[in-house]
This record gives sequence, C-alpha cells and structure tokens, in this order.
Amino acid sequence: MRTWNEILSAAAGTIVLNDTSTYTGNIAAVHVIGDAVFDTLTDAKGNDKADYIIAPATAVKAGAMLTPFDKQNAFKTIKLTSGSVLLVL
Repeated sequence: MRTWNEILSAAAGTIVLNDTSTYTGNIAAVHVIGDAVFDTLTDAKGNDKADYIIAPATAVKAGAMLTPFDKQNAFKTIKLTSGSVLLVL
C-alpha cells in the first residue's frame, strides 16, 4: 500500500463514481464530492459500511474522506445509492 502522501496526492490516479454501478478494485481512499448514500462499502479485511459510517442509511456529506482502518488495507467494493465520490486509487 502507498504512503499517506501518495494517497492524498492521488499519485495512482482517481475515478469519479457518480451513478449506482459497482466499482471493484483497490481503493486507497474515498473522497465524497457530493452528499452520498452508500449501498456497499467493503474493505479487504471484511469490514463493511456499518463499520465506517455510524448511520449508514444517512448521506455522508460532501467533503468527507473515508480511508481504510489500516493503510496496508484497501477498500475493495463500493456502490452508491446516490451522490458522487472520488475514488483515490
């Protein structure tokens, strides 16, 4: 996994997810760019959206940054119900 500087500078690139399709891959961080409700958010260690979002049915506000609990870990699957996020690879 990359360093925090590499993650924050998006050294490996980014993808905008702004629909309800499922993205699967190694995601270092999720930056919410438009209030978003997550359908699915899982990491490589089996944690899911309820582990990262206290009220998972409520929108996460724009500007929030979600990172895996352990920087050696990565998010693996993400699907939105609504909103827009920037996936930092």
